[in-house]
Amino acid sequence: MEIAGSLCAIATPFDKDGALDLPAFGRLLDYQLDGGTQGIVVAGSTGEAHMLDEHEYERLLTFAVERVAQRVPVIAGTGEAATSRTIAMTRHAKTLGADAALVVTPYYVRPTQDGLRRHYGEVAAHCDIPVVMYNVPSRTGCDLQPETVAGLRDTAGIVGIKEAVGTPERIAALAQLKRPGFVYLSGDDGSAADAMLAGAGGVVSVANNLVPRAFRALCDAARGGDRGATMQHAARIQPLLEALNCAPNPIPLKAGLAELGLCRATLRLPLVELAPGPERAHLRETLAPLAGATMP
Repeated sequence: MEIAGSLCAIATPFDKDGALDLPAFGRLLDYQLDGGTQGIVVAGSTGEAHMLDEHEYERLLTFAVERVAQRVPVIAGTGEAATSRTIAMTRHAKTLGADAALVVTPYYVRPTQDGLRRHYGEVAAHCDIPVVMYNVPSRTGCDLQPETVAGLRDTAGIVGIKEAVGTPERIAALAQLKRPGFVYLSGDDGSAADAMLAGAGGVVSVANNLVPRAFRALCDAARGGDRGATMQHAARIQPLLEALNCAPNPIPLKAGLAELGLCRATLRLPLVELAPGPERAHLRETLAPLAGATMP
């Protein structure tokens, strides 16, 4: 299946006791599919992947694969700090039915560019599943440079990159690397419109959890090259993106999902819920006109 367009880095819901809430996860998946989302990323950073134990990861990914039923790609987050552990996780995701793996750069250990090149080469060589590289230096402590991406682009099994650095220079550098069989996906909601107008094939979005129809409209306009319509959609979404920046992801996102009645705002420590107050009120105010009739 094609990995492109409006993709959602879906949240992982927990119940009031902090246990995995699969009925709520079903609501989130249905909300995305009904809203036109074109791909689901399970157990990424937005999905609190590192808060899940192995059994929970299996239940979550298996549930998503069964619920989505091949209507759109299900992409599993499988990146770990060690290459050997990443290979094991990526192979496991394949056995659970994932269509592709999203492999974040090894976090905390801060590898060199040669280490990153060898890391992704080993994962691709030893895992029979399409691999999308994921660069998010603000969380991992290392930055996969465009030159390294260029060297990996033609590696068998590597089908794209999700790039969270949204500077004009980075967008331009990665846009020129796209080709059939290798997709550049924006991983930054704020610059996604610019990235897609420059040639990115889509966005893996956080805010899409809340307003899938709005993000699908943005992606359709941008991928169609309609700059005017794209800027209109982006301007409409921008206040929500700013409201979601009040705390680290997915804290505000889960508060927004709770406002929509889709799941609880429960997180696992060390993450804590967004407290009632001006920031939460502002989030609700910016969400309401975009969510429309879905607001309780």
